[in-house]
Amino acid sequence: MGNADFMNGESTHRAAVPPPQPFLKSLQNAVKETLFPDDPLRQFKNQPPGRKLILGLQYLFPILEWGPRYSLDFFKSDLVSGITIASLAIPQGISYAKLANLPPILGLYSSFVPPLVYAIMGSSRDLAVGTVAVASLLTASMLGREVNAAENPALYLHLAFTATFFAGIFEAALGIVRLGFIVDFLSHATIVGFMAGAATVVCLQQLKAILGLDHFTHETDVVSVMRSVFSQTHQWRWESAVLGGCFLFYLLLARYFSKRKPWLFWISAMAPLTTVILGSLLVFLTHAEKHGVEVIGHLKKGLNPPSIMDLAFGSPFLSTAIKTGIVTGVIALAEGIAVGRSFAMFKNYHIDGNKEMIAFGMMNIVGSCTSCYLTTGPFSRSAVNFNAGCKTAVSNIVMAFAVMLTLLFLTPLFHYTPIVVLASIIIAAMLGLIDYEAAIHLWKVDKFDFFVCMSAYVGVVFGSVEIGLVIAVALSLLRVLLFIARPRTLALGNIPDTNIYRNVDQYPDTRNVPGLLILQIDAPIYFANSSYLRERLSRWIDEEEDKLKSSGDSNLQFLILDMSAVGNVDTSGISMLQEVKKNIDRRGLKLALANPGAEVMKKLNKAKFIEAIGQEWIFLTVGEAVGACNSWLHTYKPKPATDETEKWSNNV
Repeated sequence: MGNADFMNGESTHRAAVPPPQPFLKSLQNAVKETLFPDDPLRQFKNQPPGRKLILGLQYLFPILEWGPRYSLDFFKSDLVSGITIASLAIPQGISYAKLANLPPILGLYSSFVPPLVYAIMGSSRDLAVGTVAVASLLTASMLGREVNAAENPALYLHLAFTATFFAGIFEAALGIVRLGFIVDFLSHATIVGFMAGAATVVCLQQLKAILGLDHFTHETDVVSVMRSVFSQTHQWRWESAVLGGCFLFYLLLARYFSKRKPWLFWISAMAPLTTVILGSLLVFLTHAEKHGVEVIGHLKKGLNPPSIMDLAFGSPFLSTAIKTGIVTGVIALAEGIAVGRSFAMFKNYHIDGNKEMIAFGMMNIVGSCTSCYLTTGPFSRSAVNFNAGCKTAVSNIVMAFAVMLTLLFLTPLFHYTPIVVLASIIIAAMLGLIDYEAAIHLWKVDKFDFFVCMSAYVGVVFGSVEIGLVIAVALSLLRVLLFIARPRTLALGNIPDTNIYRNVDQYPDTRNVPGLLILQIDAPIYFANSSYLRERLSRWIDEEEDKLKSSGDSNLQFLILDMSAVGNVDTSGISMLQEVKKNIDRRGLKLALANPGAEVMKKLNKAKFIEAIGQEWIFLTVGEAVGACNSWLHTYKPKPATDETEKWSNNV
């Protein structure tokens, strides 16, 4: 009995089984969809060998693509942007190196070589490369747990280089094998909570410098920090506190004016360097270093010394360096790619995430061999670069050149820079990472995302950076698993005077079809959710039959499953459908499927399920399935018609 018979002679198309494909071709398509969704090799098709070589070099080194089109007007804009971000990079670099318990000069080294590598290999026009506070804090936290930077500075420094090397290897490997989607497991809510928690922890750590304390806890949780601060009230130095408070107020005031008047962005960008200059002059003129105000001291002149021989591959702490590199590498990738995509969206151009990973990886590999520690694309520096009107990655080259001049000639000028000024710069930068507006938005839109965000924040602040990261990722993965293991099943009803069937909860005016239960499965059917779906479908049937009995309506005769959202099914899912078929057969019901996709039809056909259910019970649309079932009811199951049944009979 075919569909046409059920539709009173009206011709309908059947749901088709796709033609079989060779296994190797199917595997090739699956790999392409998984690893190459953007089809990066499309540009090489039908090109001569010489052109393919040029395109390949341009793909690896984007500067070869836009470099020939570079103009003097572009350079004017990039020159201003590069000088502007250099004024921010120099004090921030020194500050973040101190935060990582590394020599301050490494902050300048890390703002010289990596930006040059990124300018050649990166695809973002707006990203400004440099060190970041969160990665610096993670480095200090994870390496400091094994090696004390004060007691064994040489080993600690070598482990930091080694961690940077493995971070680069990990980042480049993800890009080369095109597994960048792994970073997407750090959801937006996770990043908001984690960054805010890390920013809070970093601010708390700066209380040591603000209050002029000599001894401070190595723990990062808020309880330990507060205990350390308030157990040493007799050692607080008012000179440091006043100096730090004044400079922090100035930095926040400069940011406030820059936000109110975007064209005054340069005030906020120049504020850190201004505080360094003013603070150094104040200490030099008043000899405040003799009154308890700690200063940076001597900074070695000269460019980056090679450090390839310092990579500690034979160290007993190699596993710690590898773990630190992977964790900091993931965080750096998540921040750098998110920042790059954000600014690319504003300027309406595209950046390749996998290509960016290769660029980040290479600049950290090269950096680890030239006395640099982990770098990425920090938001604050990139925002300044964007607002300054940068046109290309040449702004990074200009910044690197400015840092080079500083390393060669200006490092002695930082001798009297007070540590408390660096602490103020860090606190001002970190307060910008506490995005409470984003948290409020998460609460309004998605309570579970807000819960993930706050869990990450609480984990970082009251536990540690690692604990917060683990909690955040675990909750994100749990949500993914819940989406897979507990898919939604929706009851569908008919929108009056149409042949459209929609969710009855979303459209309260929909009407139920007498004798039919129409359900939509809202996810692929896999082993992880097959048992749940079997039980849920059975419950839907029980509830529908109980409702019909209590209302005195006609008995349930058909179960129609809308398979539009079922993109795939595995063997466990097919077994579940077979069990559902047997279950409803025992109840005297019939099963119909609507709009199963090509992959689903192919597997159902190979499993003989189509043969078991009958090709005539598989339809292209829910409307066709309802029409066929109603026709079958009136033709083969004559019953005393209720008013509702008559109405549906007339509609069909």
